[in-house]
Amino acid sequence: MKNYATKDIRNVVLLGSSKSGKTTLSEAMLYEGKVIDRRGTVEAGTTVSDNTEFEQTNQKSVYATPLYAEFMNAKFNIIDAPGSDDFSGGALSAFKVCETAILTVNAQQGVEVGTTIFSRYAKQYQVPMIIAVNQLDHEKANWEQTRSSLKEEFGKSIAFVQFPVNPGSGFKSFIDVLTMKYYVFTDDNGTRESHDIPAEYADEAEMMHQELMETAAMGKDELLEKFFDTMELTIDEMREGLAEGVRKGIINPVFCLSAKKDIGIKRLMEFCINVAPSPEGKIAKTVDGGEIACTADAPVSLFIYKTAVEQHLGEVSYFKVMSGVLKEGSDLVNPETGNAERLSAIYAVAGAKKEKVAQISAGDIGCAMKLKNGKTDVTLAAPGVEAIEHMVFPDSKYRCAVKAVDKNDEAKVGEALNKIAAQDPTIIVEYSKELRQTILSGQGEQHINLVKWRVKNEFKLDIELSAPKVPYRETITKVATAQYRHKKQSGGAGQFGEVHLLVCPYVEGEPAGNKFKIDGKETILNIKGQESFDLPWGGKLEFFNCVVGGAIDLSFMPAILKGINEKMTEGPLTGSYARDIRVYVYDGKMHPVDSKEIAFIVAGRNAFKEAFRIAGPKIMEPIYDVDILTPSDFVGPCMSDLNTRRGMIVNQEMDGNFTILHAKVPLAELYRYSTTLSSLTGGAATFTMKFADYQPVPGDVQTKLLAEYAATETEED
Repeated sequence: MKNYATKDIRNVVLLGSSKSGKTTLSEAMLYEGKVIDRRGTVEAGTTVSDNTEFEQTNQKSVYATPLYAEFMNAKFNIIDAPGSDDFSGGALSAFKVCETAILTVNAQQGVEVGTTIFSRYAKQYQVPMIIAVNQLDHEKANWEQTRSSLKEEFGKSIAFVQFPVNPGSGFKSFIDVLTMKYYVFTDDNGTRESHDIPAEYADEAEMMHQELMETAAMGKDELLEKFFDTMELTIDEMREGLAEGVRKGIINPVFCLSAKKDIGIKRLMEFCINVAPSPEGKIAKTVDGGEIACTADAPVSLFIYKTAVEQHLGEVSYFKVMSGVLKEGSDLVNPETGNAERLSAIYAVAGAKKEKVAQISAGDIGCAMKLKNGKTDVTLAAPGVEAIEHMVFPDSKYRCAVKAVDKNDEAKVGEALNKIAAQDPTIIVEYSKELRQTILSGQGEQHINLVKWRVKNEFKLDIELSAPKVPYRETITKVATAQYRHKKQSGGAGQFGEVHLLVCPYVEGEPAGNKFKIDGKETILNIKGQESFDLPWGGKLEFFNCVVGGAIDLSFMPAILKGINEKMTEGPLTGSYARDIRVYVYDGKMHPVDSKEIAFIVAGRNAFKEAFRIAGPKIMEPIYDVDILTPSDFVGPCMSDLNTRRGMIVNQEMDGNFTILHAKVPLAELYRYSTTLSSLTGGAATFTMKFADYQPVPGDVQTKLLAEYAATETEED
């Protein structure tokens, strides 16, 4: 393969709902680009893109697969992204390295929730979109419905470049209102004839041509002025306006396809070459706020957007050359760690096919193998070049506890999970000291099931998944006092320490008081020392030394605080972390010989425990903001389900044919929610969840939690 100049490269990511035909489209593009001489099918498991065992077995994309095609003296780098929101991390990684998205829309369904999800991601990441209405050859294809749904979803940005003739099982032609040509396909291999537009379609074509001309003029001020003056633009001027509008994200051109029959693929690729942006000059932000322009005459830098472990190859690092010209044998460094890396060989990629190349210019995509430091989201560059800004992924929305079936495999399972997480940044593996569980988080149950499959099939280990414990918090609601004497005598030197303390709730913004009722008497405490701590698990602890008259030596105060902290990490109610408490140590006793640090640790811990139990203790639970995007037909079932989960609907808003429900839901009620939501809506809805705050659990829930914890303690005893 020759080395392509930056201006001749087009990096495109294929987006869309599941079953919209992205993989079939990528196969047709590879066929037109002469990478393959025969197109495979998803059903037969013979496509270049879905080349893993899991994808072929399940007939769906779960990885973002990089491909290439050479067409009209240009190189297309194509990333076939998964259509399920569970695997959206692949699409988001692709946004980092692609200048254009081709959003496939199923002509049978029109705009689906997946269309909305991925188009919003593209807008969020500022990646221009071209829309490809696919499967127009299907007997249930409905062009008018699809067209209406696109207008409703995208508004004035929609620009119809084509319209189909005879959509449905007889679909074999379309009219292009940019070139004003009638394209007829004579076989299922992309062979086409170009004709003048038939008379019966002339009026519609002319009307749509004028609409497209006006939309193109909106892309560039000079063209808009000319259009208002003459009401005419040439085809080249229309391309120029569309190119500028696409680059700005204000125009979304629409094309008509049957990827299965290779209808319209050449025309889409021609348009991408003429209109879609190249990476030339694109600016990448750096972690330090700098900028790197995508030009070949700059120091070399590359960004690794994906890593994968592939059979017979080991770990493969996929990258985009962000600047300069990368040559085989290049010595680069990780700007953030200083670690050196030699790229002894570099490759162009088409799925499992890797073609060795001597060099790759700025803007191009390739891969290297078995790099020591070549992990996902890492920059490798010439010395002195800054690291590229890191990728940002959505919060997890499915979490579970994971453990090895065989306890002897726990270390191996941990290593396997960490390797998988290093390849997929949307997989998070963490051991919770609080919950005493390893928590596995991802974008949905399908996502987690893929992890389980990989551990089983790639690492030959068995794991169990279960509902994770909930990270409750404990706090108090009123003032209470307690005292505790620790006295221990065992022949030699003894242990003695006595602590009297008062606890009360900490409330953000309220000043600490010093007037309390102790033993039935109004008492003013003399605060001699105060310490305030932001707790690692959230909330506050404020500690006050109010001891007078030398009842407890100042040197024992850190020991008392240590004892309190120990109990804060294992609350008296359920063993959860305690938070938002003020503690006043106001009296006590010590012994001139037997008082030691350990005695006051024990006394402080137990005095705090006793005071906590009578201070109106309350269990707090994590509450999450949950935003659900659902077709409006399913609003009722979604709201009913939220009610069963103790969810509270904050508000709702319409968004085209969809409704967005904003709710607050306890984390305890969200286990496997993605699966339930999919079942309720036939897979048509999705959601996001983000931690909001901690709130008191209802009385009946607290009673249940206390009983469960008491039973656990009894079993352990």
